[in-house]
Amino acid sequence: MISPANSDVSTCPLNTFYYVQTGDFSKLPLLCHYPVKATYMSTDPDYLSCKKKECKRTDIEFVLFSGGFEVPCILKKANPLKFANPNKPLYGHLSSIDSTGTSMKLTWVSGDEKPQQVQYGDGKSQSSVVTTFSQDDMQSSPVIPSPAKDFGWHDPGFIHSAVMTGLKPSSSFSYRYGSDSVGWSDRIQFRTPPVGGSDELKFLAFGDMGKAPRDSSVEHYIQPGSLSVIEAVTDEINSGNVDSVFHIGDISYATGFLVEWDFFLHQINPIASRVSYMTAIGNHERDYIDSGSVYILADSGGEVGVPYETYFPMPTPAKDKPWYSIEQGSVHITMISTEHDWTKNSEQYQWMKKDMASVDRYKTPWLIFMGHRPMYTSAPGFLSVDEKFVDEVEPLLLASKVDLALFGHVHNYERTCSIYKSQCMKLPSKDEAGIDTYDHSNYSAPVQAIIGMAGFSLDKFPSGINNSWSLSRHSEYGYLRAHATTTDIKLEFVNADTRKVDDSFHITKA
Repeated sequence: MISPANSDVSTCPLNTFYYVQTGDFSKLPLLCHYPVKATYMSTDPDYLSCKKKECKRTDIEFVLFSGGFEVPCILKKANPLKFANPNKPLYGHLSSIDSTGTSMKLTWVSGDEKPQQVQYGDGKSQSSVVTTFSQDDMQSSPVIPSPAKDFGWHDPGFIHSAVMTGLKPSSSFSYRYGSDSVGWSDRIQFRTPPVGGSDELKFLAFGDMGKAPRDSSVEHYIQPGSLSVIEAVTDEINSGNVDSVFHIGDISYATGFLVEWDFFLHQINPIASRVSYMTAIGNHERDYIDSGSVYILADSGGEVGVPYETYFPMPTPAKDKPWYSIEQGSVHITMISTEHDWTKNSEQYQWMKKDMASVDRYKTPWLIFMGHRPMYTSAPGFLSVDEKFVDEVEPLLLASKVDLALFGHVHNYERTCSIYKSQCMKLPSKDEAGIDTYDHSNYSAPVQAIIGMAGFSLDKFPSGINNSWSLSRHSEYGYLRAHATTTDIKLEFVNADTRKVDDSFHITKA
C-alpha cells in the first residue's frame, strides 16, 4: 500500500540505507518511496479489499510486485483510491497543562486546516489552534540523506489543539471534537488528574513503546510487545483506577517515516483519549547529526523532535526545550530531556536544580525524576549509559532528595537499591508480605528503575550478573503501576502477557 498515490514505486535497492541509519534492519520492500504497508499475498489474500482500519487521509494505491522485497518488480498498480472524508478528525489525545487538574489539552489530527472545536461537559466548547510541519522542518545530512526529508516523508495533515477549562480535579467528563463540516468524533469519557497537593495519585509509566501491525503486513520498525502492553493498559484505564500515564521517551519509533506517527496515535487512542498522557523526548524523537542534540547520531531519521513536539505539546518552557515539571496528587514529577544539554552550565541543568529545590515537600512529599536514558543497567549495549550524564546529574538527584528515578532506553525492567555512585547506600527491608520496602524517613539515596519494556524487542540480561545494586531484573513486556499517598508509594511491574505482578516494592515516609 503506497501513500501518497503519486509516489515513485520503481525499484531502489540502495534505499536500504534509509532504514539502517535509524537502526532498523528488518526486511522491507526497496521501492523509491516508503510503502505504508506491505504483505505477501499468500499470507493475507483479502488485503487488497482495504478492510484494515489504518487507512490514512491521503490518496493511496495498491501495488502488486514480484521479485521479493530486495528487488521488487512492479506487475500492476491500482487506480488511486480516495477516502470518503479525508478531513475526518482523528486520534484525539489528552495532556495536562498545569498542576491544577482543572484544564486539559486535547490534540487531534485532521486533513482540514480550518479551526474545529472540542465540545465538553455541560455545553462548553473551545476552538482549536491549528499547526502542522513540513519537509523543510526536517533535517538531513550531506553524507546520508534522512528518511524524514525525502524517502519517508508523509503529509501530516493539520494538528489541532484546544484546552478544556473549568473542569474539576479527579472527576469524569465527556467530550467530542471536530466540526459540522468535517464531522465529529464519538463522545468520549475522560478523567481529570488530581490537583497537586492532594492526597493520592494512581499512574502508569513505561518507555520505548512504538507500534506494531495487527495483521501479517510489515512496516518500518515494528515493536512486537506494544500490542500486549496497549491491551493491558487499556484494561487498567477501563477499570477506572488510573489518573495519568507517563511515557518516557522513544514514543512511536517513526524515525523519519512520518506515516508511522498516525499508526502510533491510532494505537494509543484507547488510552490517551481517556486520561492525561504525558511524555518525555527520547533519542528516536530528537537525535540527528548537527541538530544540537547531545548525541550525534541519526536516531530520529531527521525528525529532530519536530513531529514529537507537534503531536505531544507538553507544558515546556519553549520549542526544543522539552523539559517540564508537574504535580499530581502527592507527587512532584520532574521530566527532563536526556537528549539536550544537561551539563552544569546548561539551561536545562539550571532549570532542574531550581525546579527540584522549589518542591514543597509538605504539599507534595514525593519527588519523582523521569528521563529517557538511564544511569544504571546490567544489560550491555552501545551508549546504554553515558557516564558523563551520571557524573553531572546524579549528584543533583541526591542533593534534591529524589525518591525515585525512572528511565527507559534499555528494553527491560530493572530496579536498584538506594543507589549513589554505583554503591548501595541502603538496602530495602522486607515487610510482612515479603515486599521490598525503602524507608525514606531516613533518606539515603534515590531508588532507580528502568522501565523501557513497553514494546521494543527486549534486551536480555547476560548470565552471571554480579551487580550488588541490582535487586530485580525482568526481560518481559509490561509497565509500571504506581499508587502514591502522602506516606507511601506502592509500585508494581506488571507483566503485560500474564497480567501478573513480577516485581513489587514500596517507598515509605513517616
